[in-house]
Amino acid sequence: MGFARLVTIARVALDIALRKEFDYRVPPEWIPLTSVGSRVRVPFGRREVLGYVTALAGRTEVGVLKDIIKVIGDHALVTPPVLRLARWIGDYYCCAMEMALKSILPDAVRREDSAWRERLVARPLANKSAELGLTKRQSNVLKNLRAQGQVRMTQAREILQTTVEMLRRLEEKGLIEIRSEIDERDPYAQETILPTTSLVLNDEQRAALVRIEAALDLPAGSRGASGAGERTFLLHGVTGSGKTEVYLQAIDRTLRLGKGAIVLVPEISLTPQTVERFKARFCQGPLQTMVAVLHSHLSAGERHDEWHKIRQGRARIVIGARSAVFAPVDPLGLIIVDEEHEFSYKQEETPRYHARDVAVVRGQMESAVVVLGSATPSMESYHNAREGKYGLLEMTRRADDKKMPLIRVVDMRLTIRSEKGPPIFSPPLKEAIQQRLERKEQVMLFLNRRGYATSMQCLKCGYVAGCEFCSVSMTYHRRDGILLCHICGSSKSAPKVCPQAACGDPSIRFSGLGTEKVEEVLASLFPMAKVSRMDSDTLKKKHDYRRILGDFKTGKIDILLGTQMIAKGLHFPNVTLVGIVNADQSLHIPDFRAGERTFQLLTQVSGRAGRGDVEGEVFVQSFTPFHGAIQYARRHDFEGFYDEELGLRAQLRYPPAARVALVTFRGANEEKVRFTAETVKREFEKVLEQFPSAILAGPAPAPLLKAEGKFRYQMMIRLKSMGKLSAALGVMQQRLRLPEGVAMTIDVDPVNLS
Repeated sequence: MGFARLVTIARVALDIALRKEFDYRVPPEWIPLTSVGSRVRVPFGRREVLGYVTALAGRTEVGVLKDIIKVIGDHALVTPPVLRLARWIGDYYCCAMEMALKSILPDAVRREDSAWRERLVARPLANKSAELGLTKRQSNVLKNLRAQGQVRMTQAREILQTTVEMLRRLEEKGLIEIRSEIDERDPYAQETILPTTSLVLNDEQRAALVRIEAALDLPAGSRGASGAGERTFLLHGVTGSGKTEVYLQAIDRTLRLGKGAIVLVPEISLTPQTVERFKARFCQGPLQTMVAVLHSHLSAGERHDEWHKIRQGRARIVIGARSAVFAPVDPLGLIIVDEEHEFSYKQEETPRYHARDVAVVRGQMESAVVVLGSATPSMESYHNAREGKYGLLEMTRRADDKKMPLIRVVDMRLTIRSEKGPPIFSPPLKEAIQQRLERKEQVMLFLNRRGYATSMQCLKCGYVAGCEFCSVSMTYHRRDGILLCHICGSSKSAPKVCPQAACGDPSIRFSGLGTEKVEEVLASLFPMAKVSRMDSDTLKKKHDYRRILGDFKTGKIDILLGTQMIAKGLHFPNVTLVGIVNADQSLHIPDFRAGERTFQLLTQVSGRAGRGDVEGEVFVQSFTPFHGAIQYARRHDFEGFYDEELGLRAQLRYPPAARVALVTFRGANEEKVRFTAETVKREFEKVLEQFPSAILAGPAPAPLLKAEGKFRYQMMIRLKSMGKLSAALGVMQQRLRLPEGVAMTIDVDPVNLS
């Protein structure tokens, strides 16, 4: 009798997040399909729920077991390594493992009724004798079908100029076969992609690739001569240094070793161009392999099909946003996290994981190489590289020896004095734009604020239009004639007069600046230029992003104005000027990372200039021109910024000098939320007695006190290492009983303190 026949007990994690696993008996008929990671339907109380098999055993401590009702699918949906990763996420990020499993599997895969889409196709059969007696029309249809080889039944009228009934009659005669087959949904099926070949690397690119390839060649479980950093690398390369070509050639080695790769990009908007570059390299030639895509803008059917192509081993390269870190690539050889510094890698709802850190942990668990790439590394990653936890790979110059752009900082305080008011564009920037337009060169302008004006206020009574659900002013969107809250999304018509009953003044004003207003000013200043705006207000349709960038690439657009979505990853050789309209936008938010975010944004946006034969120029408009973040970005001096910023953070014990956990209480009643936070603080103090070096601050109102109708109070915990504290906080969170109407979340390693 084989071992499989003895294994009749399955431990199951249910979808209902009880932080507990339950034992079930596996009926004999389901034993062949039951393995660790299988999706199952089981009885729970008076209902049936879905879950995952997390372990198999021959015995249990439970007396009487219920039977598994059904095993869903013919293979496990979660591989054992990814299951281990889910346990780590649950422990470290203080959440139920079941919640981690929900993030790991797309909803389209988790559903019991998910399946491949099927279609009916007609194909000819080699049955010449049956052709006797065919009408001329039938003979023509058969001839056309043979020329096509196979035709979908839904395309019979279009391709064969015939009807389904005609094809059915030919089937009855034994001349064709009509059968059902899987119709794979490919989000890039209509794209024409020209193949590319490997480029010649410069010495810095080659040195980085040699280190990565040496790590790929290491046997599983072994360590290289340099120790822990031999499988995890920080690739610090200036903008335009050719990091992507290093990624491509590292993946080439990975495929030759018979392993797969995952490539993470920070935003869905960057996925199409990344997919195009990787498909162009790997979908043809001797290593021809399928490239799968995973992100939230795919339809449910596309997500289902892409995920299963990976699980079946047909797609060995996966590209996607943060959740693609869980792709079922097996064996996994390489994970690349491009623009690793981006905060979008952090999930803001449970489980609050950071995809970059999960990638590092998964790499360690599966002996895979992890490459974190950025021109502006996060403080945490660069600190880990300096400490020897990661291998540091540096590329200090642009590929093809293109010069870094010249960055000019414009003191807007002087401009206000000369212009008698706050202009959108300083005279030097206006002149530079005009020069580029005359030379048929292209311009990119950056402002990380959408809408027309950031607030609406009455100068007579002082009224400011605020959101009733959030403690922020509403943004005016002129095209739609509405006031919109950028926190909760609520909107209302913009009033013509002050809405205060006692006022009603018609001279109500809009203040502040958004991309919609900048677009309007550009049209008046440069009427002959073709201007396009890229923000979430203009990109409404699925392919708008690709269409606008395609038009910009082909020269149909002279000036591209946008928010953060144009700040990184774009390569347009004819862009010789970048203008940053308000560099102070992110400097004054109440967050210790404000300077870091500003430095990163300025450097990334500046990097879009000068990628062709003409040297690039960048104008940075600022009211605080001598701030360190701006001055270090002007000099392209990352190390100088890092050293100064690290000194400040070490004094305050902020990351990377320490780790942080942010505890947030939410509820509709502010007093109840505040009282709950103060009461629960005592429970935290008891837990922290085991960690004498920990610092507990708060509770205090969150910087954004009210959001989506809920008041928020926060506590912050700082200490050197988070692992053991996370486990202790998870246990405490599980036993806490909060009053009705108040919720508590624990965010380990938060990136947003508002």
